Amino acid sequence: MRFQDKIVLVMGGNSGMGLASARAFAAEGAKVHLTGRNQQTIDDAVAQIPGAKGYSADIADIAASEAVVSAIEAEDGRIDVLFINAGVGGFAPLRDITPDSWDLTHSINLKGCVFALQKAVRLMGKGGSIVVTGSIGAHASLPGNGVYAAAKGGLYAVMKVFAGELVSEGIRLNMVSPGPIDTPLLYRNPGMTDEAIAGLKEKMIANVPMHRMGESDEVAKAVLFLASDDASFITAANLYVDGGMLELR
Repeated sequence: MRFQDKIVLVMGGNSGMGLASARAFAAEGAKVHLTGRNQQTIDDAVAQIPGAKGYSADIADIAASEAVVSAIEAEDGRIDVLFINAGVGGFAPLRDITPDSWDLTHSINLKGCVFALQKAVRLMGKGGSIVVTGSIGAHASLPGNGVYAAAKGGLYAVMKVFAGELVSEGIRLNMVSPGPIDTPLLYRNPGMTDEAIAGLKEKMIANVPMHRMGESDEVAKAVLFLASDDASFITAANLYVDGGMLELR
């Protein structure tokens, strides 16, 4: 029970990798708080996790993140583990990128994550652990992925800086960077038909040395490792969970 009596906040914990991680934290003794944008999926997630608290909050809304942190402060007084998992995808080649699509992706995947961390870290202290979801898309050249890659690449850069700032406070900050994971996010790519999504999955699998997509529970295991004392001498790391896709390409 690596997280017995720990207070854990999973931002973007209502589906996919976030939900799998929230369930796993609770199974190891944590009290879990989770956020999401869809109230129905939040309610469904909370129903699966004994003692969990759910909050409707868009990570792009900085005031909403502050409200969640203030609610946890009033109830528990601290956050021991923070997992920032909220994010959106979307593919568009250079000629199809719009200012609005750029701003939307960056407001969630970069700006929102940075300010959510800023708000939450005030409730963290020595022994605290932060894990942020990155992506191998930040490190690979995938046509049509420019906007997403820029946001996740920026997130990787600033998280290394923040890890250096927090290390003297005894707070560790690491990143987990998934490859192709079969999550609901894959099926919510704006402008992509079912046929296009199926083609994208086929192309992803063809490029994975393990010849399959990953599962949310496999990412959750990596998240819990980095968040736990098993990783007590690890900070500023970026752990690829991608079936060898990046390093064996």
